[in-house]
Amino acid sequence: MEKIIFIETGVGVDVHGQDVTTAAVRAVVDAIHKNSMPGITVFLPGHDLNNMKVNIRLAVPLDKEALDIDRVKAEIPYGTVTVEVIDGGMATPSGIVLKEKNDKNDLMYIVNASVEVGF
Repeated sequence: MEKIIFIETGVGVDVHGQDVTTAAVRAVVDAIHKNSMPGITVFLPGHDLNNMKVNIRLAVPLDKEALDIDRVKAEIPYGTVTVEVIDGGMATPSGIVLKEKNDKNDLMYIVNASVEVGF
């Protein structure tokens, strides 16, 4: 990415089910769904949203190999999307195991996301 226009951050939690992808998707949604940037096309080559580059950086606590990167990428509607996974986030007790939620244990997964948009 040559130029970064903006960076948004978000946090996602999967309280039950220990699904790192669910937490990652929620973190990306948290980062991008509270913004409206109608003037962004002024900065993009050809004034086209499909020319933007989006890099998602995810701080994931456990089960990185289980992360479905395509599901995370699907949250970004335009441009070319890359995903970088780093150590981080948190796994902490939820205080309860719910069999009906398919809990394997009482951990909840917390993922942090940084979404960089540019061209």
